[in-house]
Parts: sequence; structure tokens; C-alpha cells
Amino acid sequence: MFDGYDSCSEDTSSSSSSDESEEEVAPLPSSLPIIKNNGQVYTYPDGKSGMATCEMCGMVGVRDAFYSKTKRFCSVSCSRSYSSNSKKASILARLQGKPPTKKSKVLQKQPLVAKLAAYAQYQATLQNQAKTKAAVPVEGFSWGNYINSNSFTAAPVTCFKHAPMGTCWGDIAEGVRVEVPNTDCSLPTKVFWIAGIVKLAGYNALLRYEGFENDSSLDFWCNICGSDIHPVGWCATSGKPLVPPRTIQHKYTNWKAFLVKRLTGAKTLPPDFSQKVSESMQYPFKTSMRVEVVDKTHLCRTRVAVVESVIGGRLRLVYEESEDKTDDFWCHMYSPLIHHIGWSRSIGHRFKRSDITKKQDGHFDAPPHLFMKVKEVDAAGEWFKEGMKLEAIDPLNLSAICVATIRKVLADGYLMIGIDGSEAADGSDWFCYHATSPSIFPVGFCEINMIELTPPRGYAKLPFKWFDYLRETDSIAAPVKLFNKEVPNHGFHVGMKLEAVDLMEPRLVCVATVTRIIHRLLRIHFDGWEDEYDQWVDCESPDLYPVGWCQLTGYQLQPPAPQSSRDNQSSSSKQKKKAKSQQYKGHKKMTSLQLKEELLDGEEYSFLQGTSDHESNGSASYYIKQEP
Repeated sequence: MFDGYDSCSEDTSSSSSSDESEEEVAPLPSSLPIIKNNGQVYTYPDGKSGMATCEMCGMVGVRDAFYSKTKRFCSVSCSRSYSSNSKKASILARLQGKPPTKKSKVLQKQPLVAKLAAYAQYQATLQNQAKTKAAVPVEGFSWGNYINSNSFTAAPVTCFKHAPMGTCWGDIAEGVRVEVPNTDCSLPTKVFWIAGIVKLAGYNALLRYEGFENDSSLDFWCNICGSDIHPVGWCATSGKPLVPPRTIQHKYTNWKAFLVKRLTGAKTLPPDFSQKVSESMQYPFKTSMRVEVVDKTHLCRTRVAVVESVIGGRLRLVYEESEDKTDDFWCHMYSPLIHHIGWSRSIGHRFKRSDITKKQDGHFDAPPHLFMKVKEVDAAGEWFKEGMKLEAIDPLNLSAICVATIRKVLADGYLMIGIDGSEAADGSDWFCYHATSPSIFPVGFCEINMIELTPPRGYAKLPFKWFDYLRETDSIAAPVKLFNKEVPNHGFHVGMKLEAVDLMEPRLVCVATVTRIIHRLLRIHFDGWEDEYDQWVDCESPDLYPVGWCQLTGYQLQPPAPQSSRDNQSSSSKQKKKAKSQQYKGHKKMTSLQLKEELLDGEEYSFLQGTSDHESNGSASYYIKQEP
């Protein structure tokens, strides 16, 4: 319906934008679809008999009202425009989702069969999205209000390669135009209007309707991947009306000319954007698949678990022996904590055999190719050896980087790591890291990057010095050259907002902030909580997501802690600081929710804010070698 974008105007006395006529029309029953054509008003008859489609602008109308004997065009202007190659004609055609003139390269004509097939696929995509994009509201919390009121910046979607659209986000930025529902309207049917992106925050976009200029009174936030967001031209191809907002309805008399001027040279979403969103939210892991996953009660071993549900690529795994299905574990499908059946035996990793002698009905092993691949390593030459010292993120206290020891060298580049001073006698808290893991570091990493290194529990010779410790323990440092020094161009900056998994309670995804960047290592702070709950996470961790990910996938987002909780944390933290000890006692081995209810009794380490917060993504020399 292009001969007047205000063709379904709420005010029946408003003028049509057609250049030929501006006649007033009598009101019609709201139940009938409205067509305006050269000042004449028609309604759709039953069925599609007697209808025609303009080959220029795509408007559907009564065939007898169309121009010329062939009834190919709705007006004289469309007939003339069709034969021209002007830029204006191309813009009009693009607005209507139709191919422009033959010489234009904006769009190419497609056979009718191909168009029908594409439209059928599109409708199937929309139905699929309607099922998978149920927004999960968080009472009292809105990302849009949170970002606006504090002038926050969110990490762009391109920072998260594992997230939907992470690798095909394209040129979506401020200024891109889209077609969205017009909420400033009292018509009984759903109508649309064009809006421009004012600000981006992850998947969320602050939109402003075209025609409002600098007026932000009706600006609104929405998820750009939502089912109600479309590229310019979608309304025409889908038969949906474009109606200007009521607030500015009388601002222009010729909305068509206004939109042509505003949209000339502007960008919109790719025509297949909705399809790409749908495809990027298809996950290969299915319910009832069997995998090997770390045993959350004994980190040194794995167990068989079954995929119970898949949400946004996150898997809820139920340990196979759990009869009531309450003994579960959450992780992303690309997590280094899950593996195919038989992985433990192949590398020599500890494995808890299940009491279940045969697979339950319907359960089947996940194919090995679904799991994240690790880089191949050459262990034939100089390699890691048992007893070598290094620095590692403590898997039971992710806010700390600790003095650690290689306890066992497995096959395929895997290592069993123990945290010095806090290891169980049976090694049940050893943790498996791959040699290329970004969570292990050479001796001296913390010192040169001004990170507080957590010394072994009970170690009295403080401040801790690696040279003295290596000599006292008669041990050697793992060679620097064996560690992963690759630093990707990740795009994160200090202060960026995101949604992050609380890895101490991995079923929770929380509002979070990047507070430090050490090359590829990110310090993640959970908004509203004390710094002691911060976690060190790799920039490519599958447990980090763009703002709006929870809404897009239907996952529950945990908002920042309320003020009352912050006050309780602050008073408890002050009491704890008075009883500060020089010995690290470590986090209690409990869930994050318990941790946040009971403050820890151990040492609280603060991080020095120095010039080592490298926001440059280059692989600078950030390791130091200890003197022999």
C-alpha cells in the first residue's frame, strides 16, 4: 500500500500522499481492509477475485481501478516510474519490497515460484521464532532503563562468536532503519511504521519513529532479533499497512515523498535477517543425548549425564544415576567441561562408572563432532611434566589466580592441576585443563600484570616470592613457551555491560560488567554484588553473552542485587576486613547462592589498578621468566 503511507490513517479526513488527488473520504467499517488509490476508496471483496498487484510499487487493489488496459499499474505515476531508471524509482521499489528498474543493481527479479517458496519459508521461520522467542520478563528490571539512566555501554554482539548472530551481525549500527509495530495508534488492527536505531546495546536497540527528528518522547527499546522487527520493504511484501504515528500524523501531507527523502542512502536489515536469526538459534545438541561431564562433587573425574533441555545453546545435564532428575549441571554446548562418551578413557582421565549397566530407552550418545575441538599440541619435545609450577584460576574460587602444580600429564595435551596448599589428600579437587587453556599461566604472570597472586594456604613467608618458593619446594617453573600466548581481537573494553553466567552456580545468568582486561583475560563483576564474587573469564568463554541474550532465548536473567542486599554486603565486608588474615583460606565449596548469603571467612584480595589493564588486543610480551 504505497500510494500514501498514511493509507490507514486514524483520522479519515487526513490527506492522501498521492500527487494526483487529496480527496477526503468517508469513514469505513474498521473490520474491512482499506485501500486508497488515486483518491478512490475500495475494500477487499471476499477471496482474491478481481484483485491486481501494481508491478511498480507492489500495491494490491481492485483490478478495475488500475491504470491502462493491461491493469499492470495502480496509477499514471507508477506507469511512468516503471519505465524510468531514476534513483527515486529505485528507492520506491525497495520500500515496497519489489525489484527496481532493470538497470538497477539494488535487487534482482526472481521467478514467482521462488518468491512463493521464500515467503512460505519466511512464514515458517516466524512461527518457529514465536515458539522460541518468548521473552522472560524480570520484575522491576529493564536493560533499556538501566543503560539509559547510567549512560552505560554494552559489549557489541560481534564480541560473542558463540552467540546467535555473533558471526553474521554485519553492519547493524546506529542509523539503520527498520519496520516495527506502531504503538502510537488506536486502530483495531496491528499497523507498522519505520524507525531508526538511535543506540545499540547488544541485541537491544533504542528506536525512534521516522518523523520525530530530535524528539525522543516516544523512543523505545526492543530486541533487534525479535519477531516484530523487519527490514524496510517487509510491510509491502507481506501486505501490512504502514501508518505514521498519531502524534505526528499531520506533520506532513505527503508521507511518501518524506520517506523517500529520509531513506535515500539509508541502510536497513538484510532481507534474510530473520532467517539468519532463526538458523543461528538451531542447536545440534538434542534432549536424551549422553555426554561425559565433570563431576561437580569431585572435580578430578567425569560422569555420564543426559541432556535434559537446551536453551540458547546452554545444556541442562542430569547425571545418569539421578532417579528424580534433580542432580544436574548447567553448561554451554561449547564448554570445555563436556566431552563425548569414551573421552575419559581415551586420555586417561578419571571416570565414575555408572551403576546403570545399559542405556535407558531413548538415550543415545552425542556424536563426537558436536563437541568443541581443542588445538593439537606437540608433546614429543619439551613438554609439561609432573611437579612443574604455574599459576592457574582456581575452579572453586574463580576470583583468584593461585599458585598451582601439575599433578598429572594426560594424553592429547590435557593436564591435571592442583592448587597448592588446598588440595585434598586423594586429589579429588584436581582439575583438568588443556595445555592451550587460557586459564593457566606461566610463573610470574600475575606479577607483571599487577594481579594479586593467591599464595598457598598456610604459606607464612609473605609477601610471596616465586624465586624463594621454587627453591623451598625444590621445583621448577613450567616453560613459558608451552603456554597459549594468542590474544584475539576480542573487542571488549572496560565498563562494557553484558550477561554472564555465575560459574559458581552455572544455572544463573546475571547482569554483569567488564572491570579489567589483561590481554584475553576479563574480570567479570556481577552488578550489585561485592567484588569478591568477581570471576576471571576468557574473552572467548561461551559463558558470556550480549545484552538481550536472555530475552532472545527465553532464559531467566538475574538482575543486579537490590540496595538492601548491597548494604548487608557492605557491613559484612567491613567486619571481615577487620579480622583480615595473611593466609588464604579459600572459598567454601558451596554454590554461589550460598556464597552470596554467607560471606566468606577467608582473605579478601584486592586487585591493583595499574597500567597493566591492557585494552589493546595485541599479543604483547606479558610473561616474565623466573631466574634460575
